[in-house]
Amino acid sequence: MKLFCYLVLFVGCFGFSQTERYEITNLEINNEHPHYGLMYASANTIIFTTYLLTKKGKVKKVSRNPVLTIFQGELSKNGQIINIYPIGVDAKYGISRITSAAISPNGKQLFLTTNYSDKDRPSGSFKDTNFHIKVGEYNEALGWTNFKVLPFCNPKFSYAHPSLSADGKTLYFIANIRGGKETTKGGSDIFKVDVLENGNYTEPKNLGSKVNSYSKEMFPFLSADNTLYFASNRPNGYGGFDIYKSTMNADGTFLKAIKMPKPINSNKDDFSFIINAQNKTGYFSSKRNEGNGDDDIYYFIIK
Repeated sequence: MKLFCYLVLFVGCFGFSQTERYEITNLEINNEHPHYGLMYASANTIIFTTYLLTKKGKVKKVSRNPVLTIFQGELSKNGQIINIYPIGVDAKYGISRITSAAISPNGKQLFLTTNYSDKDRPSGSFKDTNFHIKVGEYNEALGWTNFKVLPFCNPKFSYAHPSLSADGKTLYFIANIRGGKETTKGGSDIFKVDVLENGNYTEPKNLGSKVNSYSKEMFPFLSADNTLYFASNRPNGYGGFDIYKSTMNADGTFLKAIKMPKPINSNKDDFSFIINAQNKTGYFSSKRNEGNGDDDIYYFIIK
């Protein structure tokens, strides 16, 4: 009996010791403006979304609307984002609002979320508030240029939050596609397409009920070990949007999503989670009370 008790105690202590503990830090770049849309551009660089500021520190506006754009920065040894600069987008494409983006693993393509402009407005009726995903390529003289709307984007629906697998062969995103086998369950679902050669893509495929819910799913990110992280405001969360994770099976399907623990989640909106290839450090955005007033970026270390 004593041996049994010792074994139970040993297993219990061992199980407890294996529980992941997260140490989080609010970054120095945070202020009263939102910071979100996190993606790795390389192992040591990151991109994120925030407002573009004038030389006087005011939010820049185009047609009275604040300019949201993508910034890139280097990662310091203590997790801070330094040497930050806005990504250069060829002005002739009239892209003045970028809400999220992803750079391909080979660094040659930029996928971004934006609205239609006068230069690419489709014919027929559609909502001006609908988003779509564009892809561009890098040119040293012009920056990111030659943008094209991804061919599967139907202007009747919204598409956003692009994210690429580590090998660049699969593009994940959210959409509110309605009708047919791949219809959206809630306000927005996570979909995927295969990235083919010569700029071709397969048709969007809904990730299914193990991942998506009758609420909103946002900001997908597939880690190096094929774990899908995303945000959802489904019931039984801590409050607002919470961060969930789902492991990919060998056949490309996903296990039932589970909620991440505190302090990754809080009773406010938590989203835009990314983790490095070693699964040791990463970043996420949150509007939690102890922040600086809007969506802040937090750095985390897994102990």
